[in-house]
Amino acid sequence: MRLFAATFAALSCAASAPADATGSVPAPATLEVRRQGSEPPATGSPDTFIGTVRIDTRFQRSDPARVGGATVSFAPGARTAWHTHPLGQTLIVTSGCGWVQEEGGPIEKIHPGDVVLIPPNVKHWHGATISTAMTHVAIAEALDGKVVDWMEQVSAQDYGRGMPNPDRC
Repeated sequence: MRLFAATFAALSCAASAPADATGSVPAPATLEVRRQGSEPPATGSPDTFIGTVRIDTRFQRSDPARVGGATVSFAPGARTAWHTHPLGQTLIVTSGCGWVQEEGGPIEKIHPGDVVLIPPNVKHWHGATISTAMTHVAIAEALDGKVVDWMEQVSAQDYGRGMPNPDRC
């Protein structure tokens, strides 16, 4: 009886799965583990970053998913250019010490465990402090295939401006 019940339940689930355009039922999705080191990291482009930046993009997703992200490691003094995200961005600091700034606002120090919630279309930058490296997980959603709009670099005179003891974390 247990075998019958298990078989019936499996067939019921398969029968309720939507058919594709050819009329066949697609195979169920399976869990995927992307191992550390399984994909080579990228180097931040000098068009969108200043300094040494390593980008590990192991959790980019494909359609129909819209969310994706990367683990981004900034060497001391490294930072993004000014940019916006059409659906916002979430940063989760995992190590080191960094800075984040919304255009027109103060520079905020960020530390491991901090979560930064950046609203849609808010111009901002983020990166390491002058003397301390920083790593964060960056998560953003695509809107019509677009995740980010890059703008001008953060100038050397604006980087760290207004920070008391800018070389300390």
